[in-house]
Amino acid sequence: MRRVPGTVAWLIVTGYNDDLRLAHVMADAADDMTLRRFKAVDLKVDTKPDLTPVSDADRAVEEAIRGTLRRARPRDAVVGEEFGRTGWGARSWIIDPIDGTKNYVRGVPVWATLIALMDHGEVVVGLVSAPALGRRWWAAKDGGAWTGKSLTKASRMRVSAVTDLGDASFSYSSFGGWEKQGKLNNFLDLNRACWRTRAYGDFWSHMMVAEGAVDLSAEPELSPWDMAALTVIVEEAGGRWSDVAGAPSLEGGSLVCTNGALHDTVLNHLNA
Repeated sequence: MRRVPGTVAWLIVTGYNDDLRLAHVMADAADDMTLRRFKAVDLKVDTKPDLTPVSDADRAVEEAIRGTLRRARPRDAVVGEEFGRTGWGARSWIIDPIDGTKNYVRGVPVWATLIALMDHGEVVVGLVSAPALGRRWWAAKDGGAWTGKSLTKASRMRVSAVTDLGDASFSYSSFGGWEKQGKLNNFLDLNRACWRTRAYGDFWSHMMVAEGAVDLSAEPELSPWDMAALTVIVEEAGGRWSDVAGAPSLEGGSLVCTNGALHDTVLNHLNA
């Protein structure tokens, strides 16, 4: 380990530090763009074929990130929510320009840019930047999970030590997806078993698990770009993640994050 000048945190050197720094640079630019368009009276919002909204800010941010990657990492592939996949290779950047677009277009400040790097099928860098909340979270493989304003102004995150579901705080996004998956009763039973439940929603639920502010989070319908950045952060904070079936896969279409100690119990409730 080495001390980084100007910080109270100890940062662990990993082979992905340069990639993590690049992710911060891209997030800084994204934050500037999204904040300028947030609550703009001329914000343009369209409906995609899957009936979800997309704003001109979503597209502009992804285009800007792709432009940076073309210059800085020309050999890497890019997978983004708005423009699909470009390039092929062992390394892929996975981008969600605005996670929480429905919040964004309604003026709710719970939205973030998600940036992840996958190397040979494993997510090795993840960054979540929520400028309207004034928060950022990040991790690189074997380097711990961190939160703060920048790489040099950060504090390390750890998941909670709660071991009993009756003492646990559970954060989720909505009921609708669970009903569509035929798991609404299971989801409600899990809610009843927990000490406290709140719908903080989207990326924020999972970052609260990494911080230890809540103990478990779950969403039933997600795409890889919704999840990739979150997984390595939760993992490096000492937590555990999987899809609802229990597989640690971005292709499962769902995400359950816990402090680790509660994971099997949570999965048992959701799959009873």
